[in-house]
Order: sequence, then structure tokens, then C-alpha cells
Amino acid sequence: MRRLILLFVAVLMVASLSLTLVGAQDEIITIGYAAPGLDAFQAGVMASVTRYATEKGWQVINVNSPRDAELQANQIENLISLGVKAIIAVPVDSQAFCASVAKAKAAGIPIYTIDRAPIGCEVNMTVQADNYLGGKQSAEAIVAFLKEKYGEEKGVVLELQGDMGNNVAQLRSAGFNDVMKEYPNITVISKPTEWQQDKFFQSTLDVVGSQEVDAIYAHSDAVGTIPILQALDQLGKKIPRGEEGHIFLATIDGTPNCLNNIRAGFQDQCSSQPNPDFGLLVNYVEMELNGETIEVGEVVKEGAPWSPAKIEMTETGLMLNLATTNVTPENVDDKSLWGNAEL
Repeated sequence: MRRLILLFVAVLMVASLSLTLVGAQDEIITIGYAAPGLDAFQAGVMASVTRYATEKGWQVINVNSPRDAELQANQIENLISLGVKAIIAVPVDSQAFCASVAKAKAAGIPIYTIDRAPIGCEVNMTVQADNYLGGKQSAEAIVAFLKEKYGEEKGVVLELQGDMGNNVAQLRSAGFNDVMKEYPNITVISKPTEWQQDKFFQSTLDVVGSQEVDAIYAHSDAVGTIPILQALDQLGKKIPRGEEGHIFLATIDGTPNCLNNIRAGFQDQCSSQPNPDFGLLVNYVEMELNGETIEVGEVVKEGAPWSPAKIEMTETGLMLNLATTNVTPENVDDKSLWGNAEL
């Protein structure tokens, strides 16, 4: 009788273990994604994260807080309460975001940022475009234009900055101005916009309406190109490329609107971000969930527009900077550009 009882207990233990293993295999990983808004660019970033995650059989809880840092904080707190395995976010406010980072860490949930890093705290990893490179590409294009126009590197350039409180605008400005510092005869007039369309419009109207400007460098064509061209049109200075009085326009992002304006002749250059591949951050999330360590160093993928890229350790945690593509009239129809996705 005792043997029968022991045998029965053993069978129950094996059955219980089998059910546990099956349950573990069938467990679906759920992550949270917090967007700062859903303009064309950010919608593309969210779609990229969702695509990479669903290809792994993961579920994604997407939330959106249109330029509202407090709302984003509440949404992330809700994701934490839902017990997601990881959180990926594009911070609305890079400094305020650190409170959410602290809450996620306290709950034992790894947290990552995409498109921009936090300021003042450390996350597991950030994947973003190489914003410094993008600013450098735009600056070099403007310098070449000025040299062709005047026979030397001189002129006046209006820099329409984003929100200088976040690292994206800081890097886009640094890459641009580090090039411009090499040319003392080029005057740069910098105006902040906080990524607001009305400020792109008004600053263009104020500066270009009061003095001669040869070129404009805007930190974002996602929010800047339309109001800039509207302001130039109002001033009677929306003049196409190749005609006298044309104001050279360079931006960062690579939106469809930017590419269409390059084709039309009203814009000259943009540094296109590889936002369809920002979701590759999910691969690194998976590594850490599996207990693997992410190594710093170069990341190369043949044929990828963002390659070569580089992972480095920064004060905000691991950072993967993906190369931007220098877009001009010569390559504006390249189908690898995210802005040409519908071509």
C-alpha cells in the first residue's frame, strides 16, 4: 500500500512539473511602449517596435501621451502595475522622465529609451539616430552651398533649434556648430523652438524678415519644414533651388514632406533617421531578459542604412547610435529612406 501511495505521489509530481514546463513555454512576454505623440515620425517608431516584438511572439501594450510629460508618467506607472516584462519609451521630457525610471527600477522592470535618452539618470539602453552626425551632415551641406554661392565660406545661417533641454536637440546643435566653428566668416543665428510649429514659423518670419539669410538649418523637418516654408512664402522668399534668392534649407528627420520638398526644389538636404529600425532595440531587451550581457563596440549589418553603428557606455546607460543618411536631390528617391516607404 505504501508503495502505491509513493508511486501515486511521484506521478502527481511529474504531472505537475510537466504542466509547469508547458506553462513556461507558452508564456507570452508582454512589454510596454510609451510614445510622446504620434506624428508621422513617432508613428513609424512605434510601428517598428511593435513589428520587432510581434516577430518574437511578444505582446506590446502601446500608450501615447501627446507632448504631456505628466500623462506619460501616469501611463508608465500603469504599465508597471500591469507587470510588463520591460518598458520602452520615448521621453516627452528627458529630465522629468527620470522619476519614471526610478519607479520601474524599484519594481524590478528594465526600462529603455528610444529616439532620445533621459537626462540625469540611467536606463538599460537607448537606441537613437546619431544626432551629432545628422547635424554635421547638414552643416557640411550648407558650407558647400555657401562656398559655391560666394566663392568662399561666408554668409548668414539661421539655426532653428528644438528643445535644448533634451539630448536630441543638444546633439543636433553640437554636430552642426562644431562644423560651423571652423568658418569664422559664417554667422549663425540660433533660435529655440521647443519643437513647436508656431515658433518655427515666427522665428523664420522674424529673422529672415529683418535681414539677409543665406541658409536655414532646422532641427526637425517633422515639425519644422511646413511652417518654415509658410513663413518664407509670406515673406516672398520661397524661391526654388537654382533661382536667385533661394534660401538653402537643411533639416533632420527625413519625413515624406521633407523629401517631397527636396524634389520640388524648396528644400536642399535632410539627414534621414533610420526609424524603421529603431525597433531593433527589442533584440537587446530580449538579450537582457535572457540574462545575456550587451557588449560595447561596433554594430555592422550589410546593406542596412544605419550601419555601421556603435554601442557605447554613457552617463545615461548603454547607447546605440544608428547612422543617419545624408539626403540630397541626387538620392532623394532611394527606396531605403523611410520617408519613401509608400513609393
